[in-house]
Amino acid sequence: MGGRSTAIRLRSGGLWVLASTPLDTETKAKLDELGKVKYIVSPDIVHHLHLSEFKKAYPEAKLLGVEGTSTRMEDKALEFDGVWGKDAPNTKYGFEDDVQYCFFSGFKNKDVAFFHPESKTLIQADLLFNLPCYEQYSKSKMPILGYLKPSLWFQQRTVGSLSINTAAMKRDATTVANWNFQRIIPCHGDVIENDGNKVWRDVYKAFIA
Repeated sequence: MGGRSTAIRLRSGGLWVLASTPLDTETKAKLDELGKVKYIVSPDIVHHLHLSEFKKAYPEAKLLGVEGTSTRMEDKALEFDGVWGKDAPNTKYGFEDDVQYCFFSGFKNKDVAFFHPESKTLIQADLLFNLPCYEQYSKSKMPILGYLKPSLWFQQRTVGSLSINTAAMKRDATTVANWNFQRIIPCHGDVIENDGNKVWRDVYKAFIA
């Protein structure tokens, strides 16, 4: 399915990093070139496999995740500085001048969507796929992944099957739809460079008020 980590250089200095892939030598070198990592973010309960290595490499960075992640992790000693689903709604973590967030409590994987207004970019993990992932894994041979393109009905069906609270999904899908983004950066699949808001609205039309 491919995978992607995403870094944002904050205007106040330092980096915000959605950490979803291994912290290999090349990745660490690029991050260190960009700046000091201040936030390590896990976007849902399943993208946690590499959090420990990021935290060990950047011990001073704040680690943020979602409720339920700790029970799935091998490293039970890893402590979070913020937990979506446990913290009070609209809690401020320190990066909100650059990155806004919306926690999808009604989504099975408990995803968080992030919005970077300066670049008009939506960043997310499992709320929307754009597969097959040519940018990430050009030799993918799994035909089913071709049906996880936003323009096809199968993605809408997948979103519906992962909904566990319709009212919450309507609230949060509408919040994201009202953000002014053009680009979507998914963890799984190619970046959608244009018309991102329309793509989101098409996929989530059953939930948008």
